[in-house]
Amino acid sequence: MATGTDQVVGLGLVAVSLIIFIYYTAWVILLPFIDSQHVIHKYFLPRAYAVAIPLAAGLLLLLFVGVFITYVMLKNQKGTKKAQ
Repeated sequence: MATGTDQVVGLGLVAVSLIIFIYYTAWVILLPFIDSQHVIHKYFLPRAYAVAIPLAAGLLLLLFVGVFITYVMLKNQKGTKKAQ
């Protein structure tokens, strides 16, 4: 069973993810249909970043996963050499 702290952290992560999802959805799907002179446009980055930011985040995620897998494999390989 999760402790109270784990539940609060989980709720915080879900809330942050929901806020990011709503912001990104409004930015990418709704904003193109609103007049470019409207005041709401000042709260969003230019549309070019709508592709660049998720692309960079995905590449960083793949980099971290690759580094983690490499680290675990090298650490596991050193452990088997010591056992022999």
